[in-house]
Amino acid sequence: MVKVTFVTALGDKVAADGEPGEELLHVAQAAGMPLEGTCEGQMACSTCHVVVRPDWFDKLPPASEDEEDMLDLAAGVARTSRLSCQIVLTAEMDGLEVRIPAESHDMRRL
Repeated sequence: MVKVTFVTALGDKVAADGEPGEELLHVAQAAGMPLEGTCEGQMACSTCHVVVRPDWFDKLPPASEDEEDMLDLAAGVARTSRLSCQIVLTAEMDGLEVRIPAESHDMRRL
C-alpha cells in the first residue's frame, strides 16, 4: 500500500491508501475528495488538479508538455501543481501529500 495524505481547502488532512500503479485521481475520489476528473484521465481537462507539497514535487516524474498545457487552464494553479490523473503511484511515493485547491468542485455530487 501507498499512503497518501490529502489536505482539503479547509486544512483538514484525509489519509488514504492506494496501490502501486493506481492513479492518484482514483485514490482521491475513493477518499471523497472533490476532484471530478471529467475527462477520465485523458488530459483533456484540469478538474483533477492538485498542489503537491513542495518537498514531494521533485520526487515525482516530471509533468509532460501536454500536462503543463492543461495546468495553464487550471484555477488556483501553483508552482507545484499537477494533474492527479497523471500521477501513477509507486512504492517510493509512500507518504505523498497533496492539497486540494479551494477552487475544486465535483459536479458529479450535485
